[in-house]
Amino acid sequence: SGFLDWCEKVGLELSPKVYVSKEGTVSDYGLLAREDLQIGEVLFTVPRAALLSQHTTSIWSVLEKDQASLESQSGWVPLLLSLLHEYTASNSHWRPYFSLWPDFSSLDHPMFWPEEERVRLLQGTGILEAVDKDLANIQLEYTSIILPFMESHLDLFDPKLHTPELYQRLVAFVMAYSFQEPLDEEDEDEKEPNPPMMVPMADILNHVANHNANLEYSLECLKMVTTQPIGKGQEIFNTYGQMANWQLVHMYGFAEPYPCNTDDTADIQMVTVRRAALQGASTEAERQLVAEQWDFLCQLEMVGEEGAFVIGWEEVLTEEELSMTLKVLCMAAEEFKEFKEHEGWEDDTEDEESFTLSNETIPRLKASWKKLLHDSALLTLESYSSDLKAEQDLLNDKVAYGKLSPREQQALQVRYGQKRILHQLLELTS
Repeated sequence: SGFLDWCEKVGLELSPKVYVSKEGTVSDYGLLAREDLQIGEVLFTVPRAALLSQHTTSIWSVLEKDQASLESQSGWVPLLLSLLHEYTASNSHWRPYFSLWPDFSSLDHPMFWPEEERVRLLQGTGILEAVDKDLANIQLEYTSIILPFMESHLDLFDPKLHTPELYQRLVAFVMAYSFQEPLDEEDEDEKEPNPPMMVPMADILNHVANHNANLEYSLECLKMVTTQPIGKGQEIFNTYGQMANWQLVHMYGFAEPYPCNTDDTADIQMVTVRRAALQGASTEAERQLVAEQWDFLCQLEMVGEEGAFVIGWEEVLTEEELSMTLKVLCMAAEEFKEFKEHEGWEDDTEDEESFTLSNETIPRLKASWKKLLHDSALLTLESYSSDLKAEQDLLNDKVAYGKLSPREQQALQVRYGQKRILHQLLELTS
């Protein structure tokens, strides 16, 4: 109620047709329809003065003055410093907003799980590697940028209060609740992305792939608008973007239950395809050819040691890179020599379909391409610590599933969705 009173004071207008609640939502707070809603109805309007960003914080002038020293890989440091200050300042304009997240204890990103639990539940999903990078970046940013900045502004910050632990909680808070205003189409190529910002009320909405509302930006304000008819009593969902379940768990701490997430994907690491190609090479000359082909693909910037091919339910999302990789790694020595001399260009216009990798076209690929893709999917499935059948049985057993902890349930949804996609690929390439 304190938050809703504050909303009124700052000019944040909430439609009488909706209400904020913890009951009847998929998770924590959410927004529900008090009555039937049509497409295009404005659910609430947030004036820009109510946004919390590096430009609206009470310390904006200090951040602006020192902006050169606050540059980082993430681009989040100015917002995080704003949050460190506003969250602990007794007179902060946003105090009622922060009261929705006491101690940020509801945040349960994998970065807060014990390492043993992370490895046990998430091996093979891609989340372990993402979390390791996050934790290394958080430590680096705190020690090399945040701490020196605080020590030179002890009138505003106290390193004993603004600790690395609080900083990590705020990183997770920004991951899960911040918004990035999209650039205009004409600026997309020239400009850096806009920095993240906190949008009170908008961040209360939960996410599903099949969402029914969307945030719209204008000069004066931000509006949440319905994109589908919504019945009385139904929850209103925003979209956080086209997110696979592993990304949802990594960045937001939840997954959509199977089969709801139509945006789910499975990754095949680029180096796994190289491994599959080497596995199929029977002589030293063939192994040498694969190494040369891989180097050539690296020069074309089609592959890299840390990249992944992304497989969706209906199609491959990285089809250009995967098509070129399959094509080059399946070439005989003479064909590859000729292809390399033309620097990857060919005179004849190839059938466009060779670059379209979908459920429809994959079964029609050359046998050698299909075998390489099949072997790569098999190798990827080996990286998980459990098999599809065991997880399917667990998902189908409602009593056993109900006994799992929330972390175990989320991890199971991630693993199961990825394995289903990979098994589908095995069928398409068999």
